[in-house]
Amino acid sequence: MGAPHGALVTAGLQTAGRGRQGRTWSAPAGAALLMSLVLRDAPPLLPLLAAVAVADACGPQATIKWPNDVLLDGRKVAGILAEGRPAEGWVVLGIGVNVAVAPDDLPAELRDTAATLGLGRGAVEPFLARLLAGLQEALERPVEATLEAWRARDALHGQAITWGAGAGVARGIDGEGRLVVELADGGRTALNAGEVHLGRRRPAAEQT
Repeated sequence: MGAPHGALVTAGLQTAGRGRQGRTWSAPAGAALLMSLVLRDAPPLLPLLAAVAVADACGPQATIKWPNDVLLDGRKVAGILAEGRPAEGWVVLGIGVNVAVAPDDLPAELRDTAATLGLGRGAVEPFLARLLAGLQEALERPVEATLEAWRARDALHGQAITWGAGAGVARGIDGEGRLVVELADGGRTALNAGEVHLGRRRPAAEQT
């Protein structure tokens, strides 16, 4: 990766973008912010600080579903994926935001779970400028300030959740950005990575 720190690539149309868990992300021409940003020596908690910057750009109603899905009214309006080789000193931060996507342009299977800012297409470039300024500020923010800013937008706190290995109630994030979960027996665990879902896991007898 020879690109310098801060190198930015944007796209006007995306048909096969890749998100977490191998999911695809698509967007109609001119309606979404689609960007990849090269960062050298990325700071700790990059996915969380990026989520805060995106949520700030989206507005005061935006919340964050751990670790970095940005939501409006409980539906995903932005996705973030950080990939790279930290040992070699580089990370590519990919961000997609439905800035001006019309609800009817969302794939049918996503209309109940995806959101859009509902702005005009002329708002995409100003949104990019606002987000880049917010990212610059976030990259310079102390870790504790990042954690507090993230906690202020936590969409899961107090909610029953499930994940691949269990279920519990989300209790915020710890000092390392891990999701703290209260278990049924009163104990707690901290998730480093993975995907969580709202709702309690049904007993085995109910799943048959």
